[in-house]
Amino acid sequence: MPLKSRKNPTFTRPHPNKPLATVALDGLGDPSTADLAGMPEVIDQVALARLYGEPLFALPQDLYIPPDALEVFLEAFEGPLDLLLYLIRKQNFNILDIPMAGLTRQYLTYVEEIRGRNLELAAEYLLMAAMLIEIKSRMLLPPKKVAEGQEAEDPRAELVRRLLEYERIKLAAARLNAVPQLGRDFLTVQVYVEQSLQLRFPEVNVADLEQAWRDILQRAKLVQHHKITREELSVREHMSLVLKKLQGRRFVEFEELFDAGNGPSVLVVTFIALLELAKETLIEITQAEAFAPIYVRLAYSPA
Repeated sequence: MPLKSRKNPTFTRPHPNKPLATVALDGLGDPSTADLAGMPEVIDQVALARLYGEPLFALPQDLYIPPDALEVFLEAFEGPLDLLLYLIRKQNFNILDIPMAGLTRQYLTYVEEIRGRNLELAAEYLLMAAMLIEIKSRMLLPPKKVAEGQEAEDPRAELVRRLLEYERIKLAAARLNAVPQLGRDFLTVQVYVEQSLQLRFPEVNVADLEQAWRDILQRAKLVQHHKITREELSVREHMSLVLKKLQGRRFVEFEELFDAGNGPSVLVVTFIALLELAKETLIEITQAEAFAPIYVRLAYSPA
């Protein structure tokens, strides 16, 4: 009888030296002695699964699948606010005037479903359920007295504010997620282009050249040296110059003997030359009164 006509194959424990997925069929004898060439119909069938690399063409009779092995959630929520916003939008409730009784009833129905499966997940939802019940209780009580001209605070105001804020953030996140992302929506193309063998230098513009010149000048200022030169000045020479200026003149004002354009060193030497001439009584330095101009003249020498 062909293999495909047999029904209810049984799975037996394989021999220790044989593959784990070896199947023994009733009335066929030892599978190790079966002619492999006589099994084309079984080999051509699509295997349901593979066990340790061996194809499995039928499910075991003693296979047990727990009832909660696979659960499919058609609607997944990211938190209590997400669930509340879904219920409000689904029922077309006015978010500024939420009917707390109907909303709380639907919310508790969902919480009862998830509490039996995952208690840790339901903890956060139970906290929001307690808040909804508290808001409904405060709405049944008489409103608190407020000052004249002011409206009593709505117990739903804080919940409405949180829902509106959450909805804005959720819409913004959806818009950001719609933006094409690298690696998810598109990939960068990397193409190798063979370059020419001719060496090409980059172009240099005027701004780059100017900046390079400024850098060179800046570095030059950091390494520049201050050189001090020594100028040899003769006091005797300046004494002769002073005497020449006084020749043929009766009085010469003190300031006229000095030339400010020659520098401080020349002025100092000229002043020393005047002192030396006065010491040798070759010139006379006179002043008519206090704070009066100072004059210099050649010393009088009798004939």
